[in-house]
Amino acid sequence: MTILVIDGQGGKLGRQLVKAISERFPQEELVAVGTNSAATANLLKGGAQRGATGENAVLVACRRADIIVGPVGIVVADSLMGEVTPAMAAAVGQSQAVRILVPINRCETLIAGVSGVPASRLLEDAMDKIQGVLEGTL
Repeated sequence: MTILVIDGQGGKLGRQLVKAISERFPQEELVAVGTNSAATANLLKGGAQRGATGENAVLVACRRADIIVGPVGIVVADSLMGEVTPAMAAAVGQSQAVRILVPINRCETLIAGVSGVPASRLLEDAMDKIQGVLEGTL
């Protein structure tokens, strides 16, 4: 299966996701797309096998992915300080891939019910969901 991690801004969350995915699921193809070059560089430092940058890369990668992982902002047009274009958000939302979105309360998108949940727990839950998809239990 192909797991796609999408992130923007500095790529900090994406880097953590890539590192956790590559450690827990080393047999899976891991692709990373940053909304900007700084994010992509951080995703690659996390251990992604392949990486690309920008809107067209997101559009193409979403068509090829089996699982898409990233902050919830990747499905909200103009989020991540305007880095997520409407076309990017639509590509993620319309993809046939399973989407695993990390509920980060940033960029004017607040997720009810996640106040006080440590980022480490959110990452662990994302890994559990990926495992469920890979095993066919989700």
